[in-house]
Amino acid sequence: MAKKPDSFYFENFIACADYACKAAHLLEQTLKNFNVNELHDRIAEMHEVEHAADNKKHELLQTLSRAFITPIEREDIMQLGQNIDEITDKVEDVLFRIYFNHIDSIRPDALEMIRVIIRCCEAVRDLMTEFADFRRSKTLRDHIIRINTMEEEADNLFIASMYKLHAETDHPVQIIIWREVYIYLEKCADACEHAADVVESILLKNS
Repeated sequence: MAKKPDSFYFENFIACADYACKAAHLLEQTLKNFNVNELHDRIAEMHEVEHAADNKKHELLQTLSRAFITPIEREDIMQLGQNIDEITDKVEDVLFRIYFNHIDSIRPDALEMIRVIIRCCEAVRDLMTEFADFRRSKTLRDHIIRINTMEEEADNLFIASMYKLHAETDHPVQIIIWREVYIYLEKCADACEHAADVVESILLKNS
């Protein structure tokens, strides 16, 4: 387990990952119970989550700037904090695309993709929880592999969704709109994998 002075960093990673989970769940609730008239309120809620996540990240960077000794390399702390925060940003970006493009109903494929993204976000939070004990942990690599597998699942759903979109939709504008939404949904899973990749890199440096 991390020493008490070091625990701040690991607790911050967990808190930031938890905000990503909150954002993903909020996106699912918004798409599942989609109501155009409530979309502005849902965007405001999402922005509150994203703003709280940003504050956590800034708190991490401010503490890091004053620290003399850190549990892992400064660059790794900075990169991991930024990558976890990027997950929340990407989830928010999906909601923005739905709003910008005046989407009035949600395709079932999008709901399927967001369910995978929720599992990815929760897996990142589990990874961060275990990361505090990274020098002795025997399960960290299993968490990383799990996230990689889910990212591949999101890729496969993306391909299937794009194929179905082009096969079933004749309207060019709808194809363009939903292609963008699917791309941004897939970026959420990519962001989760990027955070896991940083942890894997840290493990290699400290093994």
